[in-house]
Amino acid sequence: MHILLVASAFNSLTQRVLAELQDRGHTVGVELALGNDEALREAVRVHSPQLIVAPMLTTAIPQDIWTAHTCLIVHPGPPGDRGPSSLDWTLQGGVESWGVTVLEAVAEMDAGDVWAWSPLKVPPLAGKSDLYRGEVADAALDAVLLAVERFASGKYKPQKQKTAALAAGWRPFMKQAQRRIDWATDTTEFVLRQLRAADSQPGVLDELLGAQWYLHGGHPEDELRGNTPGELIATRAGAVCRATVDGAVWIAQLRPWREPGSRLPSYKLPAVQALGELLPFEVPEVPAPLQLPAGRRTWSDIRYSEHGAVGVLNFSFLGGAMSTVQCRRLLQAYRFACTRPTSVLVLGGLRDFFSNGIHLNVIEAADDPAEESWANIHAMNDLVEAVLSTTDRLTVSALGGNAAAGGVMLALAADEVWCRDGAVLNPHYKLMGLYGSEYWTYILPRRVGESEALRLTQSTLPVSAKRAVELGMAESVLQAAPEELGDEVLRLAAQLAASPDLAERIARKNAMREQDESVKPLQRYRDEELTHMRRNFFDAREPHAGLRSAFVRKEKASHTPPQVARLGLAD
Repeated sequence: MHILLVASAFNSLTQRVLAELQDRGHTVGVELALGNDEALREAVRVHSPQLIVAPMLTTAIPQDIWTAHTCLIVHPGPPGDRGPSSLDWTLQGGVESWGVTVLEAVAEMDAGDVWAWSPLKVPPLAGKSDLYRGEVADAALDAVLLAVERFASGKYKPQKQKTAALAAGWRPFMKQAQRRIDWATDTTEFVLRQLRAADSQPGVLDELLGAQWYLHGGHPEDELRGNTPGELIATRAGAVCRATVDGAVWIAQLRPWREPGSRLPSYKLPAVQALGELLPFEVPEVPAPLQLPAGRRTWSDIRYSEHGAVGVLNFSFLGGAMSTVQCRRLLQAYRFACTRPTSVLVLGGLRDFFSNGIHLNVIEAADDPAEESWANIHAMNDLVEAVLSTTDRLTVSALGGNAAAGGVMLALAADEVWCRDGAVLNPHYKLMGLYGSEYWTYILPRRVGESEALRLTQSTLPVSAKRAVELGMAESVLQAAPEELGDEVLRLAAQLAASPDLAERIARKNAMREQDESVKPLQRYRDEELTHMRRNFFDAREPHAGLRSAFVRKEKASHTPPQVARLGLAD
């Protein structure tokens, strides 16, 4: 069947629905709904789809389209739930069970007949964006696939909406007034709900150190305490710890508020970097131990644990972006992990993003973005090289969520790659005007071959977990819910460590690395890639700086990108 996806952005859910439908043999086109109804009408005319599916839509489909074509809308709420801030209200209210509905487009918002819906459990500590890319995306895909199957059968009649027990009916767009935190009276639990319901957009507008900021990210702290609710009491790895009336919370990122109409940039940065000179010098840096004691409830973006012969190096960087400092800290932790008496070392293994490569926001904010880009790519390269050069144990990359660009190459540097079902990989750099580094010219061809490596990097399209295994980019797809991933990874890693041919595999990989090095040293791959990257970063005629700036500032696209617009159309 030929299906046209209509979406307000080519976001993670749209990419996942695209990849999964293609995996099932459908031809799929994509058109971004950017406010130009004529462009949307033309796309529908050109594609002449049998079905239109909208995985993520913030504007209405014109009536003449949904009256002529069946248009299925994905709504992040159960039947009967309506409104544009469904997940925000859900997380604020502490709801434990929710759902995703696929309904038919009609004149009234979210009021159409139901083609399918899927329930989900809301984990207690997940923020909105994490929940959206995890449990919501899983439920959305289940519902979309069922709806497509029902439509294709020609026999199913969609059901009139009936409000499920957990639905709340129509709820309006959530404004900052409903997101407000009163630090003098609000409990830690309430503060965390407010922060998680606004992550990663739009954040919670608040005053801090005499300035207005949007707060992003909220994590509990179990030991540190302040004298006055609302005060900053510590920093850690770029985040700030803020006292509440009964405890404290960690806030990872800040975004400055700007006057409406202001042309000054406003984008998220690590909280300490955003505050800059406003941060009082007496606020101490309180690092967390790499190996946290059992039962601690505190924020840390890098953790190491051991389970018999298995070492697990967890890392979780917001948005998957890894700055120069974060790469260096992770490399230090990796080197420590390699000193431990383990035979299998797992990287990742957490829900949500694995890595998206260099940190474009931090680079954009630097005094010299080109120099910071150069430092960041070297730090990423150092990390990937360390993984490639580990020959005394097996390494596993466990992807609980998506990876892109250098983050894909970091994952593929390991001996085995395990992807949670639903993870989407974008193994390319081209859309950001970059040639790419992280030893991709060695890593990708050795897994998929030269011609497929070229196709993947030039087509700039997402790859599903299933397709990654078929191509040789990954070894297995893990059928686990986001909250269950860690346990499943640990179980499989223990099996790997106990396998009778483990020593033989380690010896074989060591010999292969030596052979590859004799043919072409890793340093040569690095030098050749960085010759291109240096031009990308430092040559003013290159498009990268403009593309980076538009990405960081979330400038709205004016048209559907060509590589997406051509999908599903015969050559």
